[in-house]
Amino acid sequence: MGLFSKLFKGPEIDMAKSEANAKRMRALFNEAVENGDSYRLIFGYTEDVSRFNYGFVHGSKTKIGNLIVGWNEETETIVAVPTVPDLSGRGEAVFYRRSEIWKAYRNKYPTDAFVIYPDRKGYLAINAYDWLDDERLYVYVSQEAELAAFTDFFMNRFAKK
Repeated sequence: MGLFSKLFKGPEIDMAKSEANAKRMRALFNEAVENGDSYRLIFGYTEDVSRFNYGFVHGSKTKIGNLIVGWNEETETIVAVPTVPDLSGRGEAVFYRRSEIWKAYRNKYPTDAFVIYPDRKGYLAINAYDWLDDERLYVYVSQEAELAAFTDFFMNRFAKK
């Protein structure tokens, strides 16, 4: 590793905290979704908090909506379960079945997001990254492999225009 990469490398991921949060995400998701273990999970967030206002209801002042996002390849379904950054609770699950949505695509601008239109009136934009630093706003979880698998599923099995 060169001096430049040592100097400019981001903070190290706390894997124990990440794994604990991943387990808590799983528990919350399984509470909200029947057969929850049949879904793979990532953390995502949305700025469309009118649809997912769990944070507002539970005292968060942010305009960010934290989501536990599950996907099932067999049923071609994505499920979004709203939560808060400390994973102290959850809202109700919202299901997006490929056969029932109007369109879905990956949007690269202004942010890299997975966009689902259940109909012509509203949409969900899921932003998802390997991990995010600000624990006041986002769930802290490393998810590089799961995010790659979700991206592949979304682009090859779920997206439609």
